[in-house]
Amino acid sequence: MNKLFYIFAVLTLFNVSSFSQTNKVIVINIDGAIQPASADYIHSGIEKAAEENAGCLVIMLNTPGGLLKSTRVIVTDILESKVPVIIYVSPSGSQAASAGVFVTIAGHIAAMAPGTNIGAAHPVTLQGTMDSVMMEKATNDAAAFIRTIGEKRNRNIQWCEDAVRKSVSVTETEALKLRVIDLIAADTEELLSKIDGREIETSAGKVFLKTKDAEIINLDMTFAQILLNLLSDPNLVYILFMLGIYGLFFELYNPGAIFPGVIGGICLILALYSMHTLPINYAGLALIIFSVILFVLEIKVVSHGILSVGGVISLILGSVMLFDVDAFGEIFRISWEIITTVVVLTILFFTFAITLGIRAQKRKPATGAEGIIGEIGIAISDIDPFGEVRVHGEIWESESISGKIEQGRNVKVESISNLKLKVSKI
Repeated sequence: MNKLFYIFAVLTLFNVSSFSQTNKVIVINIDGAIQPASADYIHSGIEKAAEENAGCLVIMLNTPGGLLKSTRVIVTDILESKVPVIIYVSPSGSQAASAGVFVTIAGHIAAMAPGTNIGAAHPVTLQGTMDSVMMEKATNDAAAFIRTIGEKRNRNIQWCEDAVRKSVSVTETEALKLRVIDLIAADTEELLSKIDGREIETSAGKVFLKTKDAEIINLDMTFAQILLNLLSDPNLVYILFMLGIYGLFFELYNPGAIFPGVIGGICLILALYSMHTLPINYAGLALIIFSVILFVLEIKVVSHGILSVGGVISLILGSVMLFDVDAFGEIFRISWEIITTVVVLTILFFTFAITLGIRAQKRKPATGAEGIIGEIGIAISDIDPFGEVRVHGEIWESESISGKIEQGRNVKVESISNLKLKVSKI
């Protein structure tokens, strides 16, 4: 009996120690909206912690909210992580709002710094007012999602649901009393000291944290993640897309300018790359393109402003509808200030720049053989029917198509053939 107990104890110790980690801690910093770049950054942090056999991954969190899709990806990565993930809302003044609530609740350990807050996780729509049925569906889905996370982490499920349905928000001390978080720590050093020795249940088994006096490894974003983070701002994507259209149209109607075409191409490629990462409403995109077509037609067709009015309406509607995404918080809405500025600049652009380009293309050539047609010259000899005329200070062989023209009379160049002008008498 004693031997069996000894064997069982050894196996249990082996099972726990096999998942024990080294005295290293990986730290990443999420400061901003939850979006595809954030999800990729956290995924990389979890992979790095596993590669380094680190004791845990600490995510310093300060977010006003973000995309539902990216939030689900992050929560899934944390729940499936074999390395303990500690969510630390820090520094003081930070918040874990909207999407940040889901991420914080999902952590194996949730901690907050003094002077921080958490809550208000009600989903919103970015496409105007959602009807009551769709809003209820979105709310119920988010509530079920956060209940699942809360049950998994043994947190206050009722508060978690209220954060979604009633948008409640609490301070760090209130969150601790309500069992929303596990502890309060003034800084990273205090955090690692307080969680030292705790037993954590991960997807790989039980882990005993050894974090006191651990080696801290800060993991920064890669260049690609930084670029993706910048390009995940809908306002920037919208501006890049419109600049790309401006540049390409300017180049098309003013061939040889080169610079606008190059800049426009770069902006358009960056915008399309960003649109690949953010869900796009193609109806909104089509309306923006249609508005550009209407502005071009207004220049070429006499519509007494009807096409321009249609273009403005189409551009405004397309700008509002461009991003069709579910989010926690309104941080992914294109601001009306930017939409208004873009509409005004678009009107000015097509009124002046493109109009000048089209007029330049229609303007009669000023040089070469074609440029002389329609010009006024003077006969320097009698033309009956052949003679010579001076046009643009040059002497040309000419042929009269209106009878004899006396020397000294003004003539008009009607056409040119084989370097001989056909002229008429004025």
